[in-house]
Amino acid sequence: MALTTPSLSSFLSSYRLNPLLISRYGRRSRNPYRNSIRCKPRFFTVAAMDNVGFTSPLTEKSFDFTSEERIYNWWDSQGYFKPNDELDGEPFVISMPPPNVTGSLHMGHAMFVTLEDIMVRYHRMKGRPTLWLPGTDHAGIATQLVVEKMLASQGIKRAELSREEFTSRVWEWKEKYGATITNQIKRLGASCDWTREHFTLDDQLSRSVVEAFVRLHEKGLIYQGSYMVNWSPSLQTAVSDLEVEYSEEPGFLYHIKYRVAGGSKSDFLTIATTRPETLFGDVAIAVHPQDDRYSKYIGRQAIVPMTFGRFVPIIADRYVDKEFGTGVLKISPGHDHNDYFLARKLGLPILNVMNKDGTLNEVAGLYSGMDRFDARKKLWSELEETNLAVKREPYTLRVPRSQRGGEIIEPLVSKQWFVTMEPLAEKALRAVEEKQITILPERFEKIYNHWLSNIKDWCISRQLWWGHRIPVWYVEGKDCEEDYIVARSQGEALVKAREKYGRDVEIYQDPDVLDTWFSSALWPFSTLGWPDVSAEDYKKFYSTTVLETGHDILFFWVARMVMMGIEFTGKVPFSYIYLHGLIRDSQGRKMSKSLGNVIDPLDTIREFGTDALRFSVALGTAGQDLNLSVERLTSNKGFTNKLWNAGKFVLSNLPSQSDASAWDNILDVKFDSEDSLCRLPLPECWVVSKLHVLIDSVTSSYEKFFFGDVGRETYDFFWGDFADWYIEASKARLYKSEGNISAPVAQAVLLYVFENILKMLHPFMPFVTEELWQALPYRKQALIVSPWPETSLPRNENSIRRFENLQALTRAIRNARAEYSVEPAKRISASIIGSDDVLQYMSKEKEVLALLSRLDLQNVHFIGSPPGDAKQSVHLVAGEGLEAYLPLADMVDISDEVQRLTKRLSKMQSEYDALKARLSSPKFVEKAPEEVVRGVREKVAEAEEKISLTRNRLSLLNSTTLITSE
Repeated sequence: MALTTPSLSSFLSSYRLNPLLISRYGRRSRNPYRNSIRCKPRFFTVAAMDNVGFTSPLTEKSFDFTSEERIYNWWDSQGYFKPNDELDGEPFVISMPPPNVTGSLHMGHAMFVTLEDIMVRYHRMKGRPTLWLPGTDHAGIATQLVVEKMLASQGIKRAELSREEFTSRVWEWKEKYGATITNQIKRLGASCDWTREHFTLDDQLSRSVVEAFVRLHEKGLIYQGSYMVNWSPSLQTAVSDLEVEYSEEPGFLYHIKYRVAGGSKSDFLTIATTRPETLFGDVAIAVHPQDDRYSKYIGRQAIVPMTFGRFVPIIADRYVDKEFGTGVLKISPGHDHNDYFLARKLGLPILNVMNKDGTLNEVAGLYSGMDRFDARKKLWSELEETNLAVKREPYTLRVPRSQRGGEIIEPLVSKQWFVTMEPLAEKALRAVEEKQITILPERFEKIYNHWLSNIKDWCISRQLWWGHRIPVWYVEGKDCEEDYIVARSQGEALVKAREKYGRDVEIYQDPDVLDTWFSSALWPFSTLGWPDVSAEDYKKFYSTTVLETGHDILFFWVARMVMMGIEFTGKVPFSYIYLHGLIRDSQGRKMSKSLGNVIDPLDTIREFGTDALRFSVALGTAGQDLNLSVERLTSNKGFTNKLWNAGKFVLSNLPSQSDASAWDNILDVKFDSEDSLCRLPLPECWVVSKLHVLIDSVTSSYEKFFFGDVGRETYDFFWGDFADWYIEASKARLYKSEGNISAPVAQAVLLYVFENILKMLHPFMPFVTEELWQALPYRKQALIVSPWPETSLPRNENSIRRFENLQALTRAIRNARAEYSVEPAKRISASIIGSDDVLQYMSKEKEVLALLSRLDLQNVHFIGSPPGDAKQSVHLVAGEGLEAYLPLADMVDISDEVQRLTKRLSKMQSEYDALKARLSSPKFVEKAPEEVVRGVREKVAEAEEKISLTRNRLSLLNSTTLITSE
């Protein structure tokens, strides 16, 4: 975007001005940058939209975090979060991963909101119709648990309420507390279209869920059966694999004798188990067919302890690891996932010994009705009394616990509803193989393929009251497994039942609800109107563009969305899957309350601001965990302040709005052609060229989802090039008192570069960039909807190299000043040596060099050979063909410096001699640890170098003293 218009008057007439934001400053303000020169007072009008009352760096010392909500509400009120129907082109669409309605903001939310908002804001500025569709998940287990606890605090048990009464209470809770997570997500700056917000239990999504179930059943992909599931005894429901967390906990390994039927007392097999109470469910004992220890028992029977003589067969199977434990495996298929699949392979019966509340059933005989853990203790005690207990030894257990309630999950065979996954998985595998979907990072493609290639059928029923009721009805008096009706409504089910069983038939609905993940699997298209494929949103925005989420739910949610999307729409639900990692603490540990290392996002926002938090979490790499520390947040809060101060500098050095001539001069400066770029002075040409290179690089990184690279590159350019170098260099133009024809060029460059920096940073740091944008003069649009910077703009590589030479020379002079402890305010002389070409462009920027290096402008000389006082000067080599000589007499009091360095040399020599003496001692070298000896040798080498440098400097100073005295 070139800062050019035909005339100032036409430029001004096309913009709306906000009279509330006219600011006057009658006193001089202090420049916030180092090498500070007091800014001249400026008077001009700041333009903003709709009299919102944006603040300016000229009125506020720093960006006020409390203004973030005001800015957010203004964006929302202006409709900026909605897709722009006037734009052409392919829409950019993201479906927000719906957080649980019970949720409270944590760093995982901060991560996904930041990354998705970065994508959305970037593509909105690129001019694409952009939709970020938000919503929340009803979270069946979590929400029911929360409400049950709330009722319990009131002395009410769920069992005392009817289903209708309980669900009514849950809806009341949802209406009261359900918006908490939504409001917190808004606090992060999420530019979602809230007019399209959905809840997985709203009418539209509920219709989609029923339709999906009916269609899958009609295709024979949904069935009912008794299979092994994860059972939660306290919640009384099956739970998904995702809701089971495994933890290593101390426990015991119990060794138990199983006597061989018909054998002597010495004929027994010792079995090691961590769960002795499941022995009542044993259906076989297995050994390896090539295990000579037990080959004689294969084909015989073993007596299950404490069962009054119940026999089970002793079988051989290669599944048994003869090197593990005793090499004998008890098979309890009703209570172990591995045993269950082995029993199905071998055709063994399934024996369940557990009630759904975690107590033992009648199969356990005298132990019936006992809690599973109480039964374990009693059983072991009685095994010891009957001499069937061999030993009990400490053992680290891998314990499955409920993510929601924390209780130990019980593997249990239960009648449930399942989806046949293999035919669905085949299509999902092909979609990635054929590059219809790209997974980022690519390494997760292997994990995705492995899981789908080994997929198991999906248990979709849950024994809860809160959720989508399974659309299955049974006929009173009929077998539930044989006579059931799948329908879209109770009315439709009744019609079907009457057709088959007569008008007097009575039906009732299955009490179970669907797994929450079932409705979530439909999220990308159900939220857009499916199954109504004629819905405008569905036609315009499906398929979506990107699915962004944590890599930990690649299987449980993402892969299922792919399968369901292809099955029901015939298209993949999204083109890209972007997976982020976890946020860990500064030591790389997972955040947890027990460790006390949890960083609360809302507290962080209050202390550091949303922009600093967003910038901190966005600098990671896709799929990699990110360590977050207070130090990183503090640093990025400083970055926010640096942006604000840069805005203050830019605004302070723009002309008064009434100065039409000055603005015409600024607006005449162009940057969009090679010729216009080459006409700029060296520092201006350099910074604009670097900006144009950055725009191309950053735009490419945005398109490739390399958001960490975007943040780092923009940060480095702003801080390292613009703030540290160009702003300082521009003072040589801005603060000339008379005949300052270069000031308009510097003003134009400052404004041009700064506004483009704001654009590139806006997706990361939306609040401070919008506030600064509104403070700049003549803003036509809000930054959130401003066009992205143009790419492929000209750059001058020669100017970049030349200014880098000037930087190298400046750094060399600064280092010499520091080395000789020259007072910051002292100006020194310099002779610059170089080729004709170097001297020509360097001498043109004499004032810039003098300002940046703190040289005496009247005593900076550009010559082709060393000066006459070269031997009394510090010689600097800044680069090939560029040198400088700095007279020592200008930098230090030579006599004092000689005295100081002599004392310093004496001290260093003493320390060096002591170190050498240690190394000369055989006793030390032979007996001291190797790393200690190595450390001393390193110190000796370092001391030798320092002594050499100090002697050289003393030699130079002494020679200067001699010459001076002569």
